[in-house]
Amino acid sequence: MTMRRPDLRVPRAGLHEQAARKLRTLIVRGDLLPGEQLPEASLSAALGISRTPLREALKQLATEGLVELQLNRSAVVAPLRREELTELFEAVSAIERCAAELAAVRMTAQDVERLEALQARIERHHGRGELRDYFEANQQIHSAIVGFARNGVLKASHDALLARAERARFFALSADGRWDESLREHRQILAALKARDAERAGRLLGQHVRRTGEIVADTLTKGKAES
Repeated sequence: MTMRRPDLRVPRAGLHEQAARKLRTLIVRGDLLPGEQLPEASLSAALGISRTPLREALKQLATEGLVELQLNRSAVVAPLRREELTELFEAVSAIERCAAELAAVRMTAQDVERLEALQARIERHHGRGELRDYFEANQQIHSAIVGFARNGVLKASHDALLARAERARFFALSADGRWDESLREHRQILAALKARDAERAGRLLGQHVRRTGEIVADTLTKGKAES
């Protein structure tokens, strides 16, 4: 397999964590495609590590739902499956809705300023057509809102699903019209949070997350129908 990134080599310390981080980024951004094989020999050479830390990295990604391990065969990038995505976004939507409701009443003035700065960033990236930069800031907004809920259990639950949700979100943003729609929804969510309207903030963020899941599922169904 020919790797798409030339700068994959990692430092010797924390090899499997850093290898997992690099591979996670490639999977989430779609540089490694669903169903693509991950042969150990070429991957270890590309990353500049031995197979032992690579295997640990692949195991870590498997627990996150990004990689599927196969007995006596190369691991593969986990496919995007409609049924699993529906369940995933039901869970993420519920978590983020609850987080937004709590954040609306628990945010500090500094937290509000942080969200305003992030909103300004996605507005800027959208205006410049910088999808990947928009995506990075978009993810920071979602994580920030969950963090502002100041509930450790909620945050841990969100973190456990984050990598899988990120991959689907990036996929959805590439769909026709979703990028513009996403930006409008984020404006409404921020306004509700600033108004300390917990019910509205939670409802809007929950709908925003579910909408993303619906778009990914519909795109996958359409792709199967056309193939």
